[in-house]
Amino acid sequence: VLQSSNSLKASYEDWLLTYGLSVSPFHLRWQTALFNRQFYTWGRWKPKFLYLWFSAGMVFGVVAMFGSVILLGKTLLQTLTQMLTEAPKAQNDRMLQVVVSVPSSGLCLRAVCKLIVLHENSPYSVVPGVNLPVSQLTYFFSAILISGVIHEVGHGVAAIREQVRFNGFGIFIFIVYPGAFVDLFTTHLQLISPVQQLRIFCAGVWHNFVLGVASFMVLFLLPAILFPFYYTGVGALVTEVAEDSPANGPRGLFVGDIVTNLQDCPVYNVEDWNSCLGDISEKSQVGYCVSAATLQQLSFPARVYRRLDGTVECCSNNSLTDICFSYSNKLDSHLYACLPARKVIEASKVCQTNMDCHKDFVPSFCVTPSLENQTRLIRVKHPPHIDMLYVGHPMHLQYTVSLSSFVPRQNFLSIDLPVVIETFCKYLISLSGALAVINAVPCFALDGQWILNSFLEATLSSLIVEKHNRELVGFLILLAGSALLAANVALGLWMVTAR
Repeated sequence: VLQSSNSLKASYEDWLLTYGLSVSPFHLRWQTALFNRQFYTWGRWKPKFLYLWFSAGMVFGVVAMFGSVILLGKTLLQTLTQMLTEAPKAQNDRMLQVVVSVPSSGLCLRAVCKLIVLHENSPYSVVPGVNLPVSQLTYFFSAILISGVIHEVGHGVAAIREQVRFNGFGIFIFIVYPGAFVDLFTTHLQLISPVQQLRIFCAGVWHNFVLGVASFMVLFLLPAILFPFYYTGVGALVTEVAEDSPANGPRGLFVGDIVTNLQDCPVYNVEDWNSCLGDISEKSQVGYCVSAATLQQLSFPARVYRRLDGTVECCSNNSLTDICFSYSNKLDSHLYACLPARKVIEASKVCQTNMDCHKDFVPSFCVTPSLENQTRLIRVKHPPHIDMLYVGHPMHLQYTVSLSSFVPRQNFLSIDLPVVIETFCKYLISLSGALAVINAVPCFALDGQWILNSFLEATLSSLIVEKHNRELVGFLILLAGSALLAANVALGLWMVTAR
């Protein structure tokens, strides 16, 4: 039995070796030489151009190394300030936050664990399993894989350009995170000059930066790119309404509707939709001009009572169409009337005070919905349908209704395609940009470690003659950079999970 088990194990190991597979706890890796010819083709294409390309990448990598330290230092101070302040700033004010550890890519010379840093003011600042929607997992992991592959293509092509032997390319999965790596001949790397090493080590972050810029350009130019098939600037197209959304129902929003106004706030695209909802949420509830005669005709006696939050209710709890409105006249500043919401709002202009309603000497009042704190009555225009009247927190409407700024010119065109392109570009910008920033940090096991070592060899050889002294300087800098990054990771995860 033991001999049979050993034979089976040997066969299994031979099979893994044949196909370039490596399996260990939480880690699956595949390496191949199938793409070597393609890498050598790229590395020998237009040598002068590649020299200039990777020289620009070297300059970017060195600048990014210093810039990443400043950025992480500022982020750490912001996080500590927020933790120590009794009334912390809104998280939108923060520059960035380290939120998840991702093994994304790395030279096969070492084990690498990349750390994703996402801009906090982006809706794509995510932690899988904490605040990443399941529907966007595909975008997230695809963007990680593509960013990692582009990163490693940079290392591989730069290495071939500098006459370093290229052994192979591979892809791995660590737990659930995909990544990529290249296998270079270490001896060749050690024989070339520090400047040549810099071109190779900086190529990864350079390619991630370029990928982020390219994704941003596609996102910026998307209206022009899709112009033959989609038009913009006419409103926000509804692409999905969640089943539990308060906008769902016969008088609500439907897929294909175009929202043109929220209250008196015009909506030309998704950004306007979000901005209008933000303004409505921050400002006090607007009122509606109603003539005294109409007010007397529509109102009916009702018992007035206060809710737990101090606001006033004057309609029956069973009513689905009536809302309690407050208004004032010359004698009393606290009058309430239960009125049918749609009849009051339709053909009425918005107001803040009774002075806004004076017209043609017709006695009118500015009636304001008496709702719970943070709750708003919002009139949503989506012609040619009847206006939707929404009562609730504006953010609930924002989170449960998906929209697009792109309206198909033909019925057979997908309404989801522009959204897919937009979302994927945003993930690429965030994740590829994150790799560019974080890999440049002078930290153990990241590209920044090798960028720093090569940079010190290229610049300090004449000032610090002894090699072990230069190595000591590099070690101390790496120790400080690693501590800075570790502090950001720990506090970043705490901010995301604890709050």
